[in-house]
Amino acid sequence: MNMQVAKNTVVTLDYNVTDPDGELVDAGEEPLVYLHGGYDDIFPMIEEAVQGKAVGETVVVKMQPDDAFGEYDAQLVQIEPRKDFPKELQVGMQFEGLPEGGDEDEAIIYRVTDIADDRVVLDGNHPLAGMALVFTCTVTSVRPASADEIAHGHLHDGDCDHDD
Repeated sequence: MNMQVAKNTVVTLDYNVTDPDGELVDAGEEPLVYLHGGYDDIFPMIEEAVQGKAVGETVVVKMQPDDAFGEYDAQLVQIEPRKDFPKELQVGMQFEGLPEGGDEDEAIIYRVTDIADDRVVLDGNHPLAGMALVFTCTVTSVRPASADEIAHGHLHDGDCDHDD
């Protein structure tokens, strides 16, 4: 029987992401596996698009920055003294840090975007922030979620044994 994507199913999507000009942004090498039904496991627009679809069906979802990774926020760019960083620093490395005036639970990932003589530029925006994106997703499998997965609101990949 060919199950359709519905609330409380576990869906596997083969996907790729391009910008509006068709340039590949994310080749989707790993399929996307998520719990369907408003669990915030995946972008809501994609969830809406695949609702009711069956294995083998493809959807194309065009998303504005607001629907995807948000607008680019210049305030998330910080310039720090070079001496505060490890010697083998390279552009593209990532560090966890707090935004200006943020507290512990607001830590975000900063990416090193530039290294000057004694300064390091860190960008806390998602690399795809500010971009409109086109997601092409093909449903490759649908299965009923287990009671456990539904209770926790996310997938269990068989080897996770946390007690939350």
